[in-house]
Amino acid sequence: MAHTNRTLRITLNASLLLAILISVLGNPIIAGALGNGNTPLPKFADFSKTVQNGEASALRGVYVPDVLALPVIQQPASNAGYVSLDDGKATQFSLAAKFGNIGLLAHNHLAGKSFSQLAVGNEVRLVYGNGKIEYFVIKEVLQFQALQPTSPYSTFHNLNKDETLTAEQMFKRVYVGDRHVTFQTCIAKNGVSSWGRLFVIAVPKP
Repeated sequence: MAHTNRTLRITLNASLLLAILISVLGNPIIAGALGNGNTPLPKFADFSKTVQNGEASALRGVYVPDVLALPVIQQPASNAGYVSLDDGKATQFSLAAKFGNIGLLAHNHLAGKSFSQLAVGNEVRLVYGNGKIEYFVIKEVLQFQALQPTSPYSTFHNLNKDETLTAEQMFKRVYVGDRHVTFQTCIAKNGVSSWGRLFVIAVPKP
């Protein structure tokens, strides 16, 4: 019971951090990146070699054929809301890792632009520091409108069906459960850069 309560507390804290995080994913910066349609992707073997650093446990890159090739950086230990401002890099969401899953964050005007090009059926390849590769396949694409775009406590309306979730419920939906990868960025609309949220979920490839 104590472990369950602790997990729920972690989830609650994570959801609040997530709400704060996703409220800033749309802050505008101008730049260009691998996988946004402007630059040809490197061959996977070449990309894999460039991101390896010898650390077996470190996620170093994500590659989706014909869509994106992004080095992955980790968040600072003291900042679970950190998202890289370097176009061409994704940030691993440390709180997702507490639940055994991979969260990949990027601003929608930077590397996150390529997240909107992901589709069900795409193969996702994760590259670790020692050259290990994990294979996933995209299972679903979720889009939500933030009903209070600038509030860290916003609720979210599912654009694909009649469903409204709290920040905590959405965190559980996209980051808790059997092992999977979640790509996350904001959706810009009507001049509001953080109008909505995009989550692309990939499961282990059979």
